[in-house]
Amino acid sequence: MSRKPKKGYFVRGQFVAEGSELDLELKRELKGTDDASRTDLKRESAELQKLGEELMTLRAALFDALPLDEKLVEAIREAKRITNFEGKRRQMQFIGKLMRKLDEPTLEAVRAALAEQSSGPAAETALLHEAERWRDRLIADDDALGGWIETHPATDAQQLRALVRQARKDIKAGPAGEAPRQGKAYREVFQLVREQLAVHGGDDHAAAAAEQGREEDA
Repeated sequence: MSRKPKKGYFVRGQFVAEGSELDLELKRELKGTDDASRTDLKRESAELQKLGEELMTLRAALFDALPLDEKLVEAIREAKRITNFEGKRRQMQFIGKLMRKLDEPTLEAVRAALAEQSSGPAAETALLHEAERWRDRLIADDDALGGWIETHPATDAQQLRALVRQARKDIKAGPAGEAPRQGKAYREVFQLVREQLAVHGGDDHAAAAAEQGREEDA
């Protein structure tokens, strides 16, 4: 009488019978790997959601300089307006989902901006304030645009003019009685100005920071 063949499978050429000790051990290893993967994904998701929460605390100058997707920018602004606990919680989950779509260079830029805010070097702070002032002047005054291009000839003048025009349109398009609408062009004017100041005005910013320090000490 022939013996009934055992049920099983082969691993690296070795037969593993179902229900054997080796079978149970392999299944435990496989289950452990899956659990570890799920744990890693859950931890990564929690870290990115926390990073999104920290983004909400970032001051405007640093936030505007980040290369963030417009959908994420609007989600963060909306979260700041929500006061209901459950609504805020759901919005933060949505922000965490959007954060998971960011590439590594963008995530590094976010972490660097948060680190910069916590350290707050005086020269960088002076540069950011100067960039903010120039952005507002460029959008408000045509003469400022000509003056900037004259004193910063390396600027792409055509790009800057186009961004300023769009930023002005965005502001005018906002609902009456509400704060001016600050769209993508508004942030891009700031980024362009900040980059030019960082490249060509390092000594001026350092001097401004030192002067600010002397005024605070006085």
